[in-house]
Amino acid sequence: MDEQQAQATRSRRPSGRDAKRAARTARSHASVPYITRKIPYYEVLGADGLELLEHNADTILQEIGIDFRDDPETLEILGAAGADVQGERVRFPRGMCRTIVQRSAPREFTQHARNAARSVVIGGARTVFAPAYGSPFIRSLDEGRRYARIEDFCNFVKLAYASPWLHHSGGTICEPVDLPVNKRHFDMVYSHMKYSDKPYMGSVTAAERAQDTVEMTRILFGDEYIDPATGRPKTCVISLINANSPMTWDATMLGALKTYARANQATILTPFILAGAMSPVTVAGTVAQTLAEALAGMTVAQLVNPGAPVVLGSFASSLSMQSGAPTFGTPEPALVLYVMAALARRLGVPFRSGGSLCASKIADGQAAFESANTLLPTCLGGVNFVLHTAGWLEGGLAMGYEKFVMDADQAGMMHTFLEGVDLSENGQAMSALREVGPGRHFLGCAHTQSNFETAFYRSPLADNNSFEQWEAEGAADIVKRANGLWKKQLTEYEAPPLDPAVDEALLDYMNRRKASFPDSNV
Repeated sequence: MDEQQAQATRSRRPSGRDAKRAARTARSHASVPYITRKIPYYEVLGADGLELLEHNADTILQEIGIDFRDDPETLEILGAAGADVQGERVRFPRGMCRTIVQRSAPREFTQHARNAARSVVIGGARTVFAPAYGSPFIRSLDEGRRYARIEDFCNFVKLAYASPWLHHSGGTICEPVDLPVNKRHFDMVYSHMKYSDKPYMGSVTAAERAQDTVEMTRILFGDEYIDPATGRPKTCVISLINANSPMTWDATMLGALKTYARANQATILTPFILAGAMSPVTVAGTVAQTLAEALAGMTVAQLVNPGAPVVLGSFASSLSMQSGAPTFGTPEPALVLYVMAALARRLGVPFRSGGSLCASKIADGQAAFESANTLLPTCLGGVNFVLHTAGWLEGGLAMGYEKFVMDADQAGMMHTFLEGVDLSENGQAMSALREVGPGRHFLGCAHTQSNFETAFYRSPLADNNSFEQWEAEGAADIVKRANGLWKKQLTEYEAPPLDPAVDEALLDYMNRRKASFPDSNV
């Protein structure tokens, strides 16, 4: 056999080997609806430091105040509750917001999925991974960077559904710019309902669009929408409500917030902060402002509907003082995350932050280390709802196909990490130690043989072969391997079953509502 024939033979061999590896990997990927952490929280401040920052947040609320713009109803609600309302500026008596939130906001709650086995518990020791959110562009190895379309949106919903490591379908995974702005929310919400049976997020770009989400959710869940034990709607939607930092809530976000809260649907109250531009340049200053803004938003939700689920959100990025561009994977935002997570636990509400954030334009080394430097603090700090787990590129401007499956792989590793150390009889492995004894290897012992398929996390993307084998198989880097993986996942995708009558009712609602809008793209 000459060298050319030998190389051809080597190139054919991986098919069977890959099939066996894929089968083993599939067996080891036992899907769970969410993570229950078994390791301690990592904290960077003691009680004295946390109390100081809580005091500073209350000082902001009491002395500086928060603006609630173009929303007379919210101003009236806050004034009736005891806040000092002067025009659109609202000042809160010290401790007022904390008291209201702690009095009625749940410490944890279940977001129900249409497949009950996929429902997630948000809060406590749980971690829920959701895809990235809000990108107007997509990037792939095949096409480069272009505007996102509804086809991409559906693709990412399918990829999130296919991943055992992502527990949530997410929200605006990318912005489908090929659809009219005033109608695209129908197609986005419907895509989550149609192509996945995991929990999803709702539209927040107008109160009316939030109400459309509620109505479509009512259709999807049917008789299961109302909790017979409480007579209230089950929490089936969670939605992202961003403060207009610094220290401002606008009418658009407040309208969506009140719509969801009145329907007993969950909201994530998140100041979106680029430190140095939208908050002070220091960690402590950013934390105090974030806590004050989030407390004000959660207070509105509890005054509108006591007991409505809320999540304290924090999105803090550092800023390049040279260019003004946001930076990711840097130490300061990690410190903000650790402190905010501890403050959320002290307040007694779930916490949202983190993800796999990066400023890189492509899925390169910068993307990898910046994302890792965000995801690890996310897991160590104890984030309950992790938005932007997979796909984030270019500071959030682009959603990457290859980056998505690379990030999902890292999320899988975090499942194993948060599981902690197995101290069961099997985990202690004393039988293996007794069987092997000194001077021999463990490869053939009974314990290794019974555990080898699930002993270690198996990445579907990492290449651990010899140089010669890697070269014979095409010398593909991880981006090329990721390109093949997401395409394979889409090819093998099978939609979860959806009652045809429910599907028809959803389409009928969408068509009737769309027909009521003008044809202009506004």
